[in-house]
Amino acid sequence: MPRDHLQSAERSAAGSAAGSAAGTPGRTSPDAGRPDAGRSDAGRPDAGRPDAGRSAADGAEAPFLELLARGAPAEAYEQPVLLARAEGRPAERIAALERAKLLALRVRSEMEGRRRREAELSALFETAHDLAGLRDLDAVLRAIVQRARSLLGTDVAYLSLNDPERGDTYMRVTEGSVAARFQQLRLGMGEGLGGLVAQTARPYVTDDYFRDDRFQHTHSIDTGVRDEGLVAIVGVPLTLGDHVIGVLFAADRRTRVFEREQIALLGSFAALAAAAIDTANLLAETRAALSGLERANEIIQDRSAVIERASDVHDRLAELVLRGGGVHDVAAAVSEVLDGTVEFTEAPAAPARALESSRAEGHAVRHGDDWIAAVAAGDELLGALVLRGHPGLDPVDQRTLERAAMVTSLLLLARRSAAEAEQRVRGELLDDLLDARDRDPRLLRDRATRLRADLDATHAVLAARLEGGTAGADHEADARRRLWAAASHLAATRHGLAAARDGGTVLLLPLAPGDTATELARRTARELGTAVHEPVTVGASAPVGPLLARPDTVASAYAEARRCLDTLRLLGRAGDGSAAEDFGFLGLLLAGERDIAGFVDRTIGRVVAYDERRGTELLRTLDAYFACGMSPARTKDDLHVHVNTVAQRLDRVGRLLGDDWQSPQRALEIQLALRLHRLSGVTPPPPAQA
Repeated sequence: MPRDHLQSAERSAAGSAAGSAAGTPGRTSPDAGRPDAGRSDAGRPDAGRPDAGRSAADGAEAPFLELLARGAPAEAYEQPVLLARAEGRPAERIAALERAKLLALRVRSEMEGRRRREAELSALFETAHDLAGLRDLDAVLRAIVQRARSLLGTDVAYLSLNDPERGDTYMRVTEGSVAARFQQLRLGMGEGLGGLVAQTARPYVTDDYFRDDRFQHTHSIDTGVRDEGLVAIVGVPLTLGDHVIGVLFAADRRTRVFEREQIALLGSFAALAAAAIDTANLLAETRAALSGLERANEIIQDRSAVIERASDVHDRLAELVLRGGGVHDVAAAVSEVLDGTVEFTEAPAAPARALESSRAEGHAVRHGDDWIAAVAAGDELLGALVLRGHPGLDPVDQRTLERAAMVTSLLLLARRSAAEAEQRVRGELLDDLLDARDRDPRLLRDRATRLRADLDATHAVLAARLEGGTAGADHEADARRRLWAAASHLAATRHGLAAARDGGTVLLLPLAPGDTATELARRTARELGTAVHEPVTVGASAPVGPLLARPDTVASAYAEARRCLDTLRLLGRAGDGSAAEDFGFLGLLLAGERDIAGFVDRTIGRVVAYDERRGTELLRTLDAYFACGMSPARTKDDLHVHVNTVAQRLDRVGRLLGDDWQSPQRALEIQLALRLHRLSGVTPPPPAQA
């Protein structure tokens, strides 16, 4: 029946009941005004039958369903019962109406509770979603005041931050302000409403600023407020722990009484905003918002089956978030609810036009027989939820897909936040290994174990630096951030550590069996260069371990890696990777510890081992050969042997050391190794192969 007809019938019935109660003549039956008015009970087909009481109870819920549908106030639910009593309806009918009334009031109470939760959770979720995509402080502060103004529907919103050096609080960002003097105000602690909030760390509200004497009025503050035309003001503190860092305000240019719920809501938003200013991370506080039921009024006005399905999907998504589910778990849950196939797709693989349209409109859009819902954080596209082969999608299911996309974006941001937190923890541990030499080794080892890093294994310390030229300070800073992110990812996958240091990045990576510091440095240079799309130079230390044997082990290795890095750049090998052992005798100068035995072994170790095994005099021949200016004729005189003997020995040396052993660079290194071997008496270990 149309609502106008129902209302007309109700007014008619109410009027008839009132007339009967007053004894108005002309009323011949208590059922007057009903469709069956004028017929006596005796004339009814069910009169005298055992189920007549049940028939009287039939349809008792109909008037209450109409009241629920049009959102009537609670007192209106008494009208059908009063009207039935006034009409003299049977007791069974009145009892049925009483039961239906109580049930309807319970349903109405549940609807109101869900509606309130929906509004609050929706506002908090949108706030967190906006702030989650912002990174620089100015953008975060602008978002804070814009959201505060929107939440309370005020004329002006503004934010002040405390200045510890000057001991006051100053206006940082305003929204809706038109007065320049107001925008430049500074409030001493205790001055004005804002100074009082900043000093006491408690919210204050006034419906008429200039008539309120609870706080100290000053000429400069009152002049600024008067220029802006503000009257009603509410301010709440922005706190981090026990410290107040600023005040968040909302104000109107007319007298207004701010309700307790509005103040509490602004306080909740201020707490969220304070965390965003300090850490740019609101994900933990907003995850609880996903458990609410959104747009309950629209769903309730639809069929009951849709209500149950929407409630089910919200419960599933909230459960997934609370137990740490992933994006594919969300897609699987929504697939089951929507009776279709939902997939998460990376942004490059999704239809570009449909994806951009969904991001811009904030709704799922149809693409052929599919539906595309953008997964975004601020202006950043993270991917899309794609509902396959489901062209017919009602509004409630479309909204479900959109909410699932929001949950997916939150999960992706949470994963990113967790990765960034792990990167910071790894960097802090490496900083402590480099700087805090008085730290307890047991605590350092425990921290490393939680990060799956083994400080007792053999590692190499690598120093990495970009070689991208001078493309501007902003570009360089961005490139350094990308280098640190790539190095942190590499360290996490290799069970190592990484930290930003000295304009570049330092890595501590374990050496695999058979791997060398040189190979690790070159591989790292290639991988980091590919990740940041710019050349990266990497210098490596000699293998070190265990790392906690001496307090300065890691620091000394890092200094060696830095010297190696500087040498690579001086030699024009930017974008390459190398270790000190690659530079021959220069490696002795680069190494933090002078590995003389290692240098001798690498340079003439095969010759030494050959002499020891065969009892030959190749080392003595080499010494004489270089001492005689590399002249075989003079060498044979010095050794008192035939020239052919000298030639045969030198030929053997060439086969042991390589054909280029007489090149100027190799000859210099061999002479240095011979001198060190003779002076130090070092006998290098025999090589793996003669």
